[in-house]
Amino acid sequence: MDAMQVGLPILGIVAVAAITFYAVSFAEIREKSFRDLEDSESENVGFKSSMSSRKRRASRKAEKQDKF
Repeated sequence: MDAMQVGLPILGIVAVAAITFYAVSFAEIREKSFRDLEDSESENVGFKSSMSSRKRRASRKAEKQDKF
């Protein structure tokens, strides 16, 4: 048998195994990050949003009006 006839299928199997490994690893990492996010939200330690620009403008306008 020629070396290409044996080597090519083996190379294909190794490539598919590597792609599967990375796909499963990334899926597990994504699931873990979503679980961590849900856990942090349930503890109320999660992301705190800053004031929106509309609220900032309204508070500045109120401060200016209070000065006069």
